[in-house]
Amino acid sequence: MMDQSVDLTNHYLAELKRWVGLGYIRAVDYQLAHYLAESAPNAPDHILLSALVSYELATGNVCLPLTKLASPQGYWADDIAALLGGVEWSSIELDSVVLSSGGKVTPLVLDKGRFYLYRYWQYECAVAQALLQRAGGSVATDEALLDAGLNCYFPVGDNDEIDWQKVAAAVAVQKQLAVISGGPGTGKTTTVIKFLALYIEQQKAKGASFTIQLAAPTGKAAARLAESIANAKQKLNIDPQLKADIPSEASTLHRLLGVIPNSIRFRHDADNPLHLDLLVLDEASMVDLPMISRLLRALPPHARLVLLGDRDQLASVEAGSVLGDICSWPHQLDYSPTQAAQLNRLCRLPTPLSEGTLGGFADSLAMLYKSYRFDDQSGIGYLARAVNAGSGAEVKKVINAGYKDLNYQYLSQDSYETMITTCVDTYAQLFNGLFAGDGPCQLLLSMTRFQLLCARREGVYGVSGLNERIYKGLQARGLIKDEGSWYPGRPIMITRNDPALSLFNGDIGIVAYDESGRLKVWFEQSGEMRSVLPSRLPEHETVFAMTVHKSQGSEFERVVMILPPTDSALLSRELLYTGITRAKKTLDIIATESVLLSATGRRTERAGGLALRLWG
Repeated sequence: MMDQSVDLTNHYLAELKRWVGLGYIRAVDYQLAHYLAESAPNAPDHILLSALVSYELATGNVCLPLTKLASPQGYWADDIAALLGGVEWSSIELDSVVLSSGGKVTPLVLDKGRFYLYRYWQYECAVAQALLQRAGGSVATDEALLDAGLNCYFPVGDNDEIDWQKVAAAVAVQKQLAVISGGPGTGKTTTVIKFLALYIEQQKAKGASFTIQLAAPTGKAAARLAESIANAKQKLNIDPQLKADIPSEASTLHRLLGVIPNSIRFRHDADNPLHLDLLVLDEASMVDLPMISRLLRALPPHARLVLLGDRDQLASVEAGSVLGDICSWPHQLDYSPTQAAQLNRLCRLPTPLSEGTLGGFADSLAMLYKSYRFDDQSGIGYLARAVNAGSGAEVKKVINAGYKDLNYQYLSQDSYETMITTCVDTYAQLFNGLFAGDGPCQLLLSMTRFQLLCARREGVYGVSGLNERIYKGLQARGLIKDEGSWYPGRPIMITRNDPALSLFNGDIGIVAYDESGRLKVWFEQSGEMRSVLPSRLPEHETVFAMTVHKSQGSEFERVVMILPPTDSALLSRELLYTGITRAKKTLDIIATESVLLSATGRRTERAGGLALRLWG
């Protein structure tokens, strides 16, 4: 019997190696299975399973649900599905060497009908426990002071609409954990700046000292958060000393936690916690499961955490969909009777908040429903809502309605070439500004006015092909000389963290000369310009065009988004929504109608158990 098991293990390993060659799985997935086979050669099903669970991480899934193994057709390639169909996965035995239920350390864990690699099961359990614990934490609040502050910063209007910003601020002041989700223009920054004023008033009334930190996942997102907070702070009519206590600088998560070179660990962890009392983390949808786990471990027990983001955006590039899972309550978001009564009283709402039975975790959440950026005449706003709802009929109606801020073009050779010309014309203005004497600061500002977005990396419709076409167009106009890969005006994005240079994935720079005539790459950090020699840069890429994924955390006055002519699983509702909502004033979409509608109807669902652990 053992010989048969070993023979089957060898057969599975041979199949896995073949699948690597076909591109079904990665080499690292096969190597894990091969390694485990050395210690457990008589557990063939577990060996096969290990490679598949490992592969799931590469697709963004934290785990492999039993249901995907039980019904493999349509999910796996035909030859994989045929092999998986011969295994009774629902009755797989827990093995002390390879697979357990989590009670002992094994490479694989089976929990709640899902298979995990042990480390990711640990991440998920730890994140759920930490979030639930913080959501249950009580904060002593001077209710009279809070009532006065809320109604000062959010005066009661004449209409009968609920002021969701006011509700969100009230939730954040009273909870150790607050999660505020809202789409573009719903006022997340406005809400946060007023919450910070309310928080500081509460701390000063107690005579307590406090340290506030602002953070975001990428350098670009951190810079945008800092700029937004600084601008909002100037408009806030409050005591100057209180205003001075509101921070205007933001850090990336990597800088905040302290990267240790050549290690997945950070300087700050449970044994060396962060020195802060309140952390506001923006663009939380971009944060993956391992990173949020490390952040929660590094927070001191008394610290308060506010997560900001848009639950409908693309999830993180790495495994997990943390904000989406947090905001995946099973039905309408309602507060507990106690919380609803308190919010109704403090916010003086025209319509009382309804009470629900979701439990205490819901009391830490707030949704911003009203967009102040996109009015009733905004095609961008209508299109974002239609895509978000998955309504192909509404999308079709909106793109053909003739809105001034929305321009839809059917993808053809002519429209593709016209788009390239538009991009070259636009970037030519940046180069002309460079030659006219614009400094790096003005050049980086110019880059916020226009961006070409695409869905994939390779091909004529991807980053590589589009960047090449725009480069050649600018070169044909004499704006780029034949100087190799480094030329004045080249926009670049960092794609690998380099703590020694304080450059992190997502940081955007521009190539320009310094005062001595040397080419440097310039970045804006904490409101100041700094330059780095090109030879010292970590991995990077040109970003005349960038993927929608890479654009998260950024906004541009005008966005041109092109979709490939053929449909694929990569094209999803979340990708469309994220690309659409990067545009502040004008959006151009170049796509076939069939691909656009197909993507609208395809929702990205990442496998994981965090939502179940939070909501039950």
